[in-house]
Amino acid sequence: MAERSDAPRLAPGTRVHVLTVSDGVANGTREDRSGAVIRARIAELGGTVTDAVVPDEVARIGAAIRAAAADHAIVLTTGGTGLTPRDVTPQATRSVIEIEVPGVAEAMRAAGRASTPLADLSRAVAGVVDRALVVNLPGSPNGALESLGAIEAILAHAVETLAGPHDHDVARGGAAVPYDRPKEDAR
Repeated sequence: MAERSDAPRLAPGTRVHVLTVSDGVANGTREDRSGAVIRARIAELGGTVTDAVVPDEVARIGAAIRAAAADHAIVLTTGGTGLTPRDVTPQATRSVIEIEVPGVAEAMRAAGRASTPLADLSRAVAGVVDRALVVNLPGSPNGALESLGAIEAILAHAVETLAGPHDHDVARGGAAVPYDRPKEDAR
């Protein structure tokens, strides 16, 4: 893919982790085509890319997201957002995010509608883990690139905003603090 001159750039050194969620890729019976196109596009945008593969298992996906968020500004998952029983990436993501960012997933679905009404079947979610933006992308290479394209314009700003400083950090002595997970209603 040729680099688009109008594409928003990530700040130099922005670390992005691409997590492919696929039983087939994890066991070596499928090629990681969606992960490859996402990695290439992030590199075109100026990001520094790392990657990993996990099977479609909630606990392993959640642990991989949390580990990647510890030292990456963005974590992009690909795969597991559909309707089959093994598509559990949204559940795993929700189990580890501290705040959900629904507009990101809504933007991806809206952009996808221009190509296919099937985009509305995506259960992708987006949110924040520590100071990292986590976004679920589809598992098809075309769907993954289309969804990523729909949110490219906001990535640099999201990274900058999450990095801080924040007004509430100053109130706490300026130290970076993770988002407080909302307390469950104790009724």
